[in-house]
Amino acid sequence: MISLKKRNNLGFTIVELLIVIVVIGILAGLVIVTYNGIQQKARDTERKTDINALASHAEAFNAQNGKYPCLASTTSTCADDFNASAFRSANMKGLPDGALQDPKGAASTLCGSVQANCYAYVPAPAGCDDASNGDCSSYTLTATLESGGTYVKQSSN
Repeated sequence: MISLKKRNNLGFTIVELLIVIVVIGILAGLVIVTYNGIQQKARDTERKTDINALASHAEAFNAQNGKYPCLASTTSTCADDFNASAFRSANMKGLPDGALQDPKGAASTLCGSVQANCYAYVPAPAGCDDASNGDCSSYTLTATLESGGTYVKQSSN
């Protein structure tokens, strides 16, 4: 009798290949979403660390001088400008320039109002310049978080 030819299974069928491709695609999508979430949390943690470092240096400056630093972008004159690197190197030892830069920001300076990708330093009372317009007696530091909301640190006064 003539035997029927046996089918050789030497490869994968199209359906099997498609299933493998779909599974790999799903796993890759999950990895990308998870990785992005981890990166976002890391940047938010860096923002909080930077704000805390800035606040502790501002408090140390206040303890030595009886006033907080001002910000030139919020007043026409500013005797103790937080953004001036010469002021920071003389009065805020150990504070790296990178502490003023948001992880996604472009500049190593503090902003005078709350905005994305820039740390905000708002001294009070409004217009204080640590000179003719009076000393800055308090401040608010703010970072906008990628996970939503803001991280705020206020002066101890």
